[in-house]
This record gives sequence, C-alpha cells and structure tokens, in this order.
Amino acid sequence: MNVDTIHNDDSLRWFALRVRSRCEKVVANLVRRKGFDEFVPLYRCYHNWSDRRKRLDLPLFPGYVFCRLDPRYRLPVLTIPGALHFAGFGKIPSPLDDAEILAIRRAICSGLATEPWEYLETGQRVKLESGPLAGMEGILVETPNQCRAVVSISLLRRSVAVQIERRWLSPVSMGISNNAAPAKRWAAL
Repeated sequence: MNVDTIHNDDSLRWFALRVRSRCEKVVANLVRRKGFDEFVPLYRCYHNWSDRRKRLDLPLFPGYVFCRLDPRYRLPVLTIPGALHFAGFGKIPSPLDDAEILAIRRAICSGLATEPWEYLETGQRVKLESGPLAGMEGILVETPNQCRAVVSISLLRRSVAVQIERRWLSPVSMGISNNAAPAKRWAAL
C-alpha cells in the first residue's frame, strides 16, 4: 500500500477510537472485518523479565485505534467488544488531520526507529529535506547521541518520535515558539 495516498471521498475521515487497555490489535482486527479502514501504528521494544528477554510490538498510541469512516455510520464500530467511544467533544467525534495520519504512516513505513514521545506544543519546527521522510514536518528533539523529529496527533495530545539524521533537516521559518531563541539555537544544536 502506498502510504502517501489518501482517498478523496470527502465523507470518509480518520477518527480516533478509544478502546480498552491492551485491546488495540483485537479491536483493529474486528474493525477491519466490518469493512472499515483501521490503523494501529506499532513500535518494537524489548522487555526484560527475570528469566528472558522478549521483543514486543506495542501500540504507539496505547488505548486508540484509528478508523477511517463516515461518522454518521459509526455505530457498527462502537458495538465492537472493547470499543469505548470516539475521541471528540461531547458525543460528537472529531476528525483527525489527514496530514498527521499520513506523517505517522510514513514514519512507520520508513523503517526508522520510532517510539512514543511526550506531546510537545512548543519548540523548533523542522522540515525533513531528504531521507525516507522527505517533506514531513515535525519538532526537533535532540539527546546526546540521537536526533529525532516528533510528529503529533493534536486531538489526542500524543506524539511519536522518529530517529533521523541531523543532515536531513532544515528549519521551518513559521511556527517558532516565543520561547525559542532565533538562529543561535540552530548553531548550538
């Protein structure tokens, strides 16, 4: 599947379905069986127990399954065991930005290391000019040994960090927070 393709049917939008803890994969499978598009982005991690080490694929957004549907016909999804409600305001589900879902899909399909990340509202916005995520925008976060771009789902106030190469980045002139120092900040990073 080409992750850069978003269907043009205006009545179908992406929504975040809140599900019971640890039921994301089961609910996603049932959503798919009912004929709806679903998306549960996973990341790989390792867990150490006293007697073994195991590789796990865990949801990047625990407690959520992304569903693409016409909100008028959401009842079949809500009747799935483990499905709680759609994220939104009151009883009205709020659609997610297609660009945010596309960015998450591209990050997952890139093969780069991804992991859940703290939601960031402020910080330096960057655009990836090259590499497998070229054209994507995010927020730059650096640790001593790694550089990451953080991509967010605004409605859920959740984010995902994707490990990237520093040389792939360029600053986005608009969207610099009031807390960020101008160009000097780039020189210090």
